[in-house]
Amino acid sequence: QVQLVESGGGLVQPGGSLRLSCAASGVIFSVYDMGWYRQAPGKQRELVAGITRGGRTDYADSAKGRFTISRVNAKNTMYLQMNSLKPDDTAVYYCKMSRSPRNYWGQGTQVTVSS
Repeated sequence: QVQLVESGGGLVQPGGSLRLSCAASGVIFSVYDMGWYRQAPGKQRELVAGITRGGRTDYADSAKGRFTISRVNAKNTMYLQMNSLKPDDTAVYYCKMSRSPRNYWGQGTQVTVSS
């Protein structure tokens, strides 16, 4: 059974940092493309950052220069280092694993940026 579990969310002040983790089980992690998405209240889910199985990365404009996505295949884990956080970054963050035609999602972790 495939399972994705996010962790690392929480409450942080503007300008602070958080590191999210997404741990996968039940799959051969290294063959999947991975991504971080977020959904704020009343808004659609949006891509924040992606990393291919080959390690190529891509970022939403809102994340460029502040967030870094990475993966450690030996640990079946993907990360999102988030720096210089802003109130607009407040959302539930989800990890996604993709290998056509299959997509798997985690349950999400809440990130709240507030003073």
